Amino acid sequence: MAPADDRWQFRGPSPVVRPYALVRGRTRPAGEVLDVISMVSSLRRSVPESPDLEPEHLALLRQCADAMSVADLASALDLPLGVIRILLADLRDRELIRIDRPRPERLTDIRLLQEVADGLRRL
Repeated sequence: MAPADDRWQFRGPSPVVRPYALVRGRTRPAGEVLDVISMVSSLRRSVPESPDLEPEHLALLRQCADAMSVADLASALDLPLGVIRILLADLRDRELIRIDRPRPERLTDIRLLQEVADGLRRL
């Protein structure tokens, strides 16, 4: 039988705790909630070097060089949608990204709805 101390060795952050810690315990984004089909694009061509940006913020900025939906960003970074929304709100507050919300008349376009469904399945 192994000593009790060996059983509880730290083996790194668990997948459940890490996203929570990444957003410093926040559960809701600041400001307006982002729709999963909102398109996000970076306002800068180069990724800024800032000590207060997490690596995930920088990864989002790199992904947003070309406009991507919120759902596609969550899939690309393999992070929960809620965490992506909070990180994007951080970037929006720093004026590093632009968020284009869907227009209501486009929500009846079956092709667009199919693309959203496909993106959600990839999550």
